Amino acid sequence: MYRLHLHIFIVLYCISGAISAQQPTYKIAKLQYEGGGDWYANKTALPNLIDFARKNIKVNIALEEGVVAVGSPELFAYPYVYMTGHGNVTFSDQEAQNLRKYLISGGFLHIDDNYGLDKFIRIEMKKVFPELEFVEIPWNHLIYRIKYSFPQGLPKIHEHDGNPAQGFGIFYKGRLVCFYSYESDLGNGWEDQSVHEDPEEVRQKALKMGTNLLFYAFTSY
Repeated sequence: MYRLHLHIFIVLYCISGAISAQQPTYKIAKLQYEGGGDWYANKTALPNLIDFARKNIKVNIALEEGVVAVGSPELFAYPYVYMTGHGNVTFSDQEAQNLRKYLISGGFLHIDDNYGLDKFIRIEMKKVFPELEFVEIPWNHLIYRIKYSFPQGLPKIHEHDGNPAQGFGIFYKGRLVCFYSYESDLGNGWEDQSVHEDPEEVRQKALKMGTNLLFYAFTSY
């Protein structure tokens, strides 16, 4: 009887350990916001980025992306949050304060201008950090070389106005808490190839830069 109980205990312990080992270390999410902008754009982007990162840098990210509202306490469950869209964005005072607390507590926001977001998001981020400005991130910053090297900074994925791709950031007490990919359409490069029919070389650049952002967010808090 003792041996039987011991055997059962060992089996249950092994099952428990296997289940525990399968639990993701990190979860990432798309940011849901008010104002009428299409926060839900780039539907296949994050799943593809997750798959790429899991395979290439062996990071244990949950297979499915989350969706989290700006003002939700669930925001703090995600070390990396992705924000995209083409149009209007509005943050209430409560949402701005919640986002600020998230970022200064170790969170990381990636804003990806999907063309048309710029004039709205700059105003709303001043509600979050009225004392700070977006600054262009130098090409030698860790974000451009933490896993994959981008010696000329943010890669250009899609063309709109003939302007170069630029990576802007908000730094709080020396830490990059918000990365803003502008004139790049980085998330479009993460999407299924059939969506925009980008060359594989272009998609690889986008996915590698996205992986840099993920790894930076996971290790810089």
